[in-house]
Amino acid sequence: MNITRNNVDALNAVVTVEVSKSDYAEKVEKTLADYRKNAAIPGFRKGAVPMSLIQKQYGKAVLLDEVNKLLQDNLNNYLVEEKLDILGNPLPKVTEDFNWDVEDYKFEFELGLAPEFNVDLTAKNSLVQYKIVADDKMLNDQVARIQKQYGKLIAKDTVEEGNDVSGIFANEEKGINNRTTLSLDVFADKKTAKAFIGKKVGDVVTLGTKGLFEDDHKLMDFLAVSHDDVHGLDVDVTFTIDEVTTHEPANLDQELFDKLFGPKAITSVAELKAKIKEDAEKQFEQQADQKFLNDVTEFLIANTKFDLPADFLKKWIQSAGENPLTAEQAEAEYTKSENGLRYQLIEGKIITENSLQITFDDLKAYTTEIIKKQMAQFGQMNPTDEDVQGIVARVMSNQDEVRRLSEQVMNEKMLNLFKDKVKAKSKEVSYDEFIKAMYGELKH
Repeated sequence: MNITRNNVDALNAVVTVEVSKSDYAEKVEKTLADYRKNAAIPGFRKGAVPMSLIQKQYGKAVLLDEVNKLLQDNLNNYLVEEKLDILGNPLPKVTEDFNWDVEDYKFEFELGLAPEFNVDLTAKNSLVQYKIVADDKMLNDQVARIQKQYGKLIAKDTVEEGNDVSGIFANEEKGINNRTTLSLDVFADKKTAKAFIGKKVGDVVTLGTKGLFEDDHKLMDFLAVSHDDVHGLDVDVTFTIDEVTTHEPANLDQELFDKLFGPKAITSVAELKAKIKEDAEKQFEQQADQKFLNDVTEFLIANTKFDLPADFLKKWIQSAGENPLTAEQAEAEYTKSENGLRYQLIEGKIITENSLQITFDDLKAYTTEIIKKQMAQFGQMNPTDEDVQGIVARVMSNQDEVRRLSEQVMNEKMLNLFKDKVKAKSKEVSYDEFIKAMYGELKH
């Protein structure tokens, strides 16, 4: 067997595999001999069927099967030995007049080659790494929410100042139909809140969505509309009141503090706010990290320039799935997946150049921390190491879970690398300012 390669250009190559009779003849003969031993053909004893009959009935199918196995094994070995970094899989070049009746064969395969490129993590950029701080307004609001949550809930018939109302926002044309609960101070205009005063359960209030809240994104929560539909939404919605409640706030005393954090963990409002601030900013850090990871990813895709073997990849996409695609469908699929492929290549380059590896110990330590956090959420604050490691062992015996956790560990390693090497500007913001930045509405 002879294998040669012709590099069409930097991104495309054609591999030619020449198969001679000596490469496959012995295997074909052995397979046909096995067929003969077990063949059950009327008029012949088992094992006594003439080889000429076996050859006539099974010869072509066995030949095709053995040659195909040879091709797959030797082509794969060749790609490994030559250290060829290919995209997709080799595509056989179709030959309309291919002749299986000769003894020697020649097969050609198209290859899409991975491009050569450099990734510059230290390149000049306009990226921002946000630090979200819990400001006084947020802390005071959170304390008020805690007092409300642990206070007494009292049902009412008529809406008064300071009450909460539950009901259904609806607009048939826009497909809005969402039950929610809101406090009257959530509206941007005090006149809107006044429209509810004096209303009873069963009454309907009609509201305009334009300027209904100080932040249009609240429409996403209260009306259950998508982010794309929020901006410029200017329709009337009805709100049918089905419940009116008021809260008698809980006292900020030791009994409440103990309910929240355990006996004597905190003993004052100042300590309560400090604890809320600490917990909130830990959660905010995760959100800020995810945004930074996303922003760096987008920056690298946009600024790491290289060509792809696009024509080859489109042809490969046509035949890669269970059902063949048309050229138009493959074009659309390629357009949709191109950035994902680009980042896979960029990520692979970064992992290799920075020796980012996931060890068993990394995976075990990460899984252990997740399990401990989950147990804490269910009130198991001090589980035994034996209990924790028992759960860790079960999780890590599931290959799908291991794959998912491995991706999370690598994301964490990538994030730490980006924090270290990408020269981004640091900026402290409130949570509200961060949300605006998430949607591109806050200037850097």
